[in-house]
Order: sequence, then structure tokens, then C-alpha cells
Amino acid sequence: MYTAVKGHDEKKDPLATAAPGLPSVDAGQCIGCGVCLSVCPKATFSMVAGNAQVTGSECLACDHCAAACPTGAIRVNAVDLSTLAFGTFQVRHRWLPHGRFDTAALVNLMASRRSCRNFASQPVDRALIEDLIRVGVTAPSGTNCQPWTFTVLPDRPAVDRLGRRVGDFFRKMNRMAEKGWLRTGLTLLGKPELAAYYRDYYASIQRGLDAYATEKRDLLFHGAPAAIVVAARNDASCPAEDALLATGNMLLAAHAMGLGTCLIGFVIEAMRREGQIVRTLGIPRDETPYAVIALGWPEETYHRIAGRQPPTIRYADTPAPDTLAAATTSGRR
Repeated sequence: MYTAVKGHDEKKDPLATAAPGLPSVDAGQCIGCGVCLSVCPKATFSMVAGNAQVTGSECLACDHCAAACPTGAIRVNAVDLSTLAFGTFQVRHRWLPHGRFDTAALVNLMASRRSCRNFASQPVDRALIEDLIRVGVTAPSGTNCQPWTFTVLPDRPAVDRLGRRVGDFFRKMNRMAEKGWLRTGLTLLGKPELAAYYRDYYASIQRGLDAYATEKRDLLFHGAPAAIVVAARNDASCPAEDALLATGNMLLAAHAMGLGTCLIGFVIEAMRREGQIVRTLGIPRDETPYAVIALGWPEETYHRIAGRQPPTIRYADTPAPDTLAAATTSGRR
């Protein structure tokens, strides 16, 4: 590799000549294996005179080509490799081939992650939080747009402020839900949501509001000393899925790092209905929050992994019976 130095007559970096947003190929290092063509989802490369060249005009910046190139001849200019530089632990940069990880160990990690509702007051170091976010962004995303954003509440006062705003919202909700005539009227108008809220959530939310008002007991964030709001840009093809995939990575990584987590769905519901809560965190209008992670050092232990309800599994290798019946009926006409 050569690096251009201002004022010197040295050769320029052969990987620094591509158009912005497109990968670069060092023809001197390319061996013409064609691997980059096979892994590129946008047909960005073609073989020209035995070498790979950038001939397409689109690039997802997925970095597949550079990661697959055996000689390091490709650079994806839009990729920031510093996202793989972790501050609190070391990570191997070698790709792990399919089937080369201990599946049982992975499942044990997944099944050992539990929602934590007992946190120590000890703060979480910002370096740990930032590493957790770096793990999050290794998740896949639709068209590799990586639309996620992370708003960190780094200490207990910040978490408590958000908790009070959410509490104010649900206090208003409970006051409305207490009105039987309003629940009945809305239901008759085809809007049964308030009645469903009263039936399913009113009592538990009131207990939480009372516990905070009388004892300063936090039943929302469970006393967590930090929290992370995971949002995504609205212009993404599937922002909710992208944000939640990153969130899943973070929950597992947090357990491996010794941290406890809990998803706080009530906060997301309050944010969805009252945008001002979102704005007070500095989250702009072109982003939507999809997960809130309470984070801290756990004060709870378990002796075994917990079970789950049996999943619903179906195989779609044959048409459903109603589809067959409809096709038969249609054929008789």
C-alpha cells in the first residue's frame, strides 16, 4: 500500500480513487478470483481483463466484498472499521465459518438471559455502554441501511426524569380510564381501546404510580442506573425490525458482559402516544423509538435456565385446507 503525502512525489493510495460511496479495487493486489462478484448483492463488480473492477453504480456498503477478498484488494469507502474497536474487551477480526461455534454454548447464553428487575445502584461505565452499542450495530438491517440510533440515559437522574414524564402520561391515562361513561361511549363508537386499557393495565399502573408517589419505589425501570432508547430513522425500509434486531444483540451481549437488562414496553407505549416525551430526549421527528432497555448491574441469580411455552410451528409445504377448498370451488364454475 502507498499513502499520498502532501508535497512528495509518492504514488497515491490505489484504493483511494473510487467515487464516493463505491468500493475501490487495487488492481495490483487483485488476483482475479471473482469472489467479490459472487458475494455482492448489487452487481457492483465485473471481471475486466482478468481483474475485478467497479462497473456498477450502486453499493449497499455491506463490506461483503472486502471481507471475502483473500488479498485485501478491496476497500469499501463508506465503512468505518473503528466500529469494531471495542474498549472493554478484545475481539478477533477473523471471520467465524459456519458451524465453527459451540451451538450449545450459544443456546445457554440465550436461555440464561433474563429480564432483570433488581439492579444495584452502581453506575455503568460509559465505555461499557458504548461497547454494547457497537455490538448492537453488528446486527443485519434491511438493504444494509443501518438506520438505528441510540439515545443513552447514562445515570440514575436521567432515568428518573424519563420515568417521571412517563408516569405523568399514565396518570392522565388512568384518570380518563376511571370514567365509566367515557369507556362505554368510546366502545359504542367502535373504539374499545380505553376499555381494554382499563381492564388489562389500569390496576397495575396505578400500583406503580402509588409506589413511586409514596415510597419513591421505581416499578417502571426497577431502579436501573442507566437506560438506552433504541430508535430508527423513519425512511428505512423496515425500521422496527432493524431496531429490534440491534436490541436483541445488545441484550445477549449485556448478559455476557455481566450486565442485567429489561425491556420497558410501557415507555415505548407512552412515547408512541405522546411525542413530547421523545422530543425531551433530543430524538428528532424523523426517528421513531422501538425499544427502551433498562441497564445495570444485576442483583439477582438463578439456578437453572427458565423454560418457555411451546412454540407454534407450521410447515407451508402444502396448501392450507381452505385454500384447496376455494380452488376446488373456483374450478367448478
